[in-house]
Amino acid sequence: MNIQTVGVVGAGVMGIGVAQDLAQTDHQVILIDISEDILDKAKHEIRNNIRFQGFFKKSVGEVSQRHRQETPDGIIEKIEFSTNYKILENADFVVENVTEKWDIKREVYPLLDSICPADCVFSANTSAIPITRIASVTKRADKVLGIHFMNPVPMKPMVEMIRGYHTSELTIETSKKVLAQMGKECIIVNDSPGFVSNRVLMLTINEAVFLLQDQVATAEDIDKIFKSCFGHKMGPLETADLIGLDTILFSIEVLYENFNDSKYRPCSLLKKMVDAGLHGRKSGKGFYVYQ
Repeated sequence: MNIQTVGVVGAGVMGIGVAQDLAQTDHQVILIDISEDILDKAKHEIRNNIRFQGFFKKSVGEVSQRHRQETPDGIIEKIEFSTNYKILENADFVVENVTEKWDIKREVYPLLDSICPADCVFSANTSAIPITRIASVTKRADKVLGIHFMNPVPMKPMVEMIRGYHTSELTIETSKKVLAQMGKECIIVNDSPGFVSNRVLMLTINEAVFLLQDQVATAEDIDKIFKSCFGHKMGPLETADLIGLDTILFSIEVLYENFNDSKYRPCSLLKKMVDAGLHGRKSGKGFYVYQ
């Protein structure tokens, strides 16, 4: 299957990154969200991200060598911004990035199912929601899988691919092809809430917030221990700010709900910060302040 047009549903931090990366690797992209204001902001963010990519390359990681060296306008021209799902009727592949709330996601997939071509693959870019559950609300369970992109998407060459109960080998191979076109590799894991990366990472971040709440150490010192002692590029609280504290909270709540295990109980400080709008980098303030 030749993948030409890719739909990206959800123009938040991850959706913006996926759309940009696809456009920079010569795909035609359809970016969908619920309002023109959100899409205008996404276009602005993509333009800025491309403009400052040289800075990000030095401070965060290497940009894929498959990225075409085009102007921001040239990349933007490859992306169609729309609130109308109907234009996905010609999509070869869809990456869904909507909010990590099951009540929201389960409304999106039947809509996609009714519009997209029968052979179109649905990839859920989710942090924690089980892929088999997502597939259950479609009529193409064999064509649904998880692709957990890492943030910032254009800088990260590896993804976590999640095989749902019904996911076919053809779907896996098609998705590998799309990722290869983006200059990315994948590690395939089986379906379980949080998969591998976030089942470990969300516990680590949540416990780091508990340490801050209990005044065991400052945010700076918690992160410094992980960077200086273990060689991590970022500490857990810096990572939380990058991902978004609201996304962290949604993800840990999904784990708590699915496993019914008290080790996944969200820290009350995390809840308080999300309620206060302190979502990290995207809001300008989280555990740290951003200009």
